[in-house]
Amino acid sequence: MVVSTIGVLGAGAMGGGIAQAAALNGFNVILCDVEKRFVDDAIKKFEAHLDKCIKNEKMTIAEKAVVIGRVTATIQVADFSAADFVIESVVEDITIKKNVFAALDKACRPDVILATNTSSMSITDIASATTRPEMVAGLHFFIPPTIMDVVEVTRGYYTSDSTVQQVKNVAEQMGKKCVEVKKDTPGFIANRIYTPLLLEAFKVYEEGIASKEDIDAAMKLAYKLPIGPFELADYIGLDTLNNGLKYFQSELGPQWSPPQTLKRLVKAGRLGRKVGKGWYDY
Repeated sequence: MVVSTIGVLGAGAMGGGIAQAAALNGFNVILCDVEKRFVDDAIKKFEAHLDKCIKNEKMTIAEKAVVIGRVTATIQVADFSAADFVIESVVEDITIKKNVFAALDKACRPDVILATNTSSMSITDIASATTRPEMVAGLHFFIPPTIMDVVEVTRGYYTSDSTVQQVKNVAEQMGKKCVEVKKDTPGFIANRIYTPLLLEAFKVYEEGIASKEDIDAAMKLAYKLPIGPFELADYIGLDTLNNGLKYFQSELGPQWSPPQTLKRLVKAGRLGRKVGKGWYDY
């Protein structure tokens, strides 16, 4: 099937960024969230990004109008009946994701692939909420989706070869390099490897060995990382990280449990860059 219109469910930092990446690469986009203000905010951020492109002479005003014109805002999942491919990017909560996929299954045409942007959760479990588990796959973008070139494509137990190929085709048309995760396991590749580093950084901080600023500086300078672990946690969203760790803990064992400092920050509403305060103030 030719994919010309992509539905993106969830207009937060990830969903909004995925919508941007799709529109910039020629796709029409239906961007949906539960409240109009979330979708409006995502579109405002997209317009600001395009204005920077114009300022840097990477785009003309006319080209901006064409790109932004590809995005349709909605708060109705039923509008995904016009989508050829759907990417879900809602909160990292397995119950919410399954409820969302049940709704998408009813709203979308039978030939439409449903992809989840989950960074940690079981594709098989999410797909079980639908009548088309063979057409459900993981398509995990990294933040920010407009800049990061790689995506993880993950099979669920029932995901068909043709679904995987179609997901890869769409991602490649969005300018992404695909890496395939052959086993449906928590955290997939990158997060499974990098999360222990985050946990160890938090532990070093909690033990009073070093400040978060010095831990970030050490990791950036010693290992040539673009941002340190505390900066990355703020970028991801501390609530998202906390939810992911709780899922890891339930699936992989207590060594993955969220640290107390992280849980306290989440309870205090310090969720990271998206709210202007997390480990750091912005």
